[in-house]
Amino acid sequence: MVTTNQLWGGRFKKPLDESAVRLSYSLESDKRLVFYDLDVNKAHAKALYKAKYLSRDEYKKLTECLDMLAIEFRDKPDSLYGDDEDIHTCIERLVTDRCGDLGKKLHTGKSRNDQVITDTRLYTKDSITSIREELQILIDVLVELAKRYEDVIFPGFTHFQPAQPVLFSHHMLAYVEKFFRDLDRFDAAFKSADVCALGSGALAGNNYNLDRQEMAKSLGFSAITANSMDAVSDRDFIADTLHAGSVCMTHLSRFCEELIIFSSPLVGLLEIGDDFTTGSSLMPQKKNPDVAELIRGKTGRVHGHWVALQTTLKGLPLAYNRDLQEDKVYLFDTVDNISVCLTCFHKMIAGITLNEDAIEAALKKGYGVATDFADYLVEKGVPFREAHDITGAVVLIAIEEGKQLHELSLDKLKTLHPLIDADVFHYITYQAAVSAKSIEGGTAPSSVKKQISKINRRITWKKH
Repeated sequence: MVTTNQLWGGRFKKPLDESAVRLSYSLESDKRLVFYDLDVNKAHAKALYKAKYLSRDEYKKLTECLDMLAIEFRDKPDSLYGDDEDIHTCIERLVTDRCGDLGKKLHTGKSRNDQVITDTRLYTKDSITSIREELQILIDVLVELAKRYEDVIFPGFTHFQPAQPVLFSHHMLAYVEKFFRDLDRFDAAFKSADVCALGSGALAGNNYNLDRQEMAKSLGFSAITANSMDAVSDRDFIADTLHAGSVCMTHLSRFCEELIIFSSPLVGLLEIGDDFTTGSSLMPQKKNPDVAELIRGKTGRVHGHWVALQTTLKGLPLAYNRDLQEDKVYLFDTVDNISVCLTCFHKMIAGITLNEDAIEAALKKGYGVATDFADYLVEKGVPFREAHDITGAVVLIAIEEGKQLHELSLDKLKTLHPLIDADVFHYITYQAAVSAKSIEGGTAPSSVKKQISKINRRITWKKH
């Protein structure tokens, strides 16, 4: 048996078993909430003072103590932590040690249930703000990369088979759209987190008529929760954050998959900088895309946290249940991984270089202008389905002769349809194929320039 610092125990005859302590105590995980918990205690103390449950001198003494603890936790945290059950217990112990019986008043009208969720909401808001900044940097980097290689024609794929030529800039801007949606999802998660639960007590509210609106305002929240039972049981904002993070990591993982493939010497379309690749302990020639692989690998971990939280929540009755202690494990690890992955990724992608000779060679594989051949026939008045069949026959001839479409003789092409003429060869260049896609959102240079212009108008932040 062990005796430890905890905020309960009067009705128990025996202390927690040591194994139960190891299972249930969360101080090590909670440490990152320490400054939020100090702020929440200050807001609560002020509400107690305004409601006349603390005198002016008592309120002043508690506030000064909490402020001093903030300094000490910043400068020498290890000297403050003990065998406490959680961060709330730790702070209340320290306040009581320094303020005597006055410290025992600090928890009046407050439960750890409304306290921890308020701490976690504050942490989540700050974390989302930091993640959004990294996403904004990534969008800036991709737009600049699109401009740097704005004229480079690149193989486009479906089923990872050569499909149609596109501008490399168009390819980059496709990911910009995905990351803008990630910003939207994190914005929604921030809004979900920006609601103050303090004052809800364990589940039923409290008896002290504390000014919840004032507590919320002092902590920087936009609103207060409407129902105390919902307030202490709600983890939707964490689920929203994990979902936004999960989708964001999926986008990063897909991009990393392309970098891994395209940078392989067997493909060689681009090269990742030395500062984001590693070597082999055995094979001296190797340049491995380890950073991209790690981001791809960590994606499953982040996905797992979202699923784990949903699995935890699905069986819980109202209101608070100790299962919810696990929510922060998922949240903290997700935030840590997304943050480092975004930082590494935008630095890595900024330093890639294209191998334009390899790209040009790749464009000649797979008959990427075949659809443009069919479109040429459509322009001549041939129904598309018939044009599709004719073009398939043209491709088969090219395969059998080991040639590209533009290398076939006009006489041979005419045997497939009398409307095919010499002007077909102007249609089936890579430049013509790309330029023809001038529809809004298409890959033509004129369309891509418009996309960049619109993106620049959507970038409301100061460019990094």
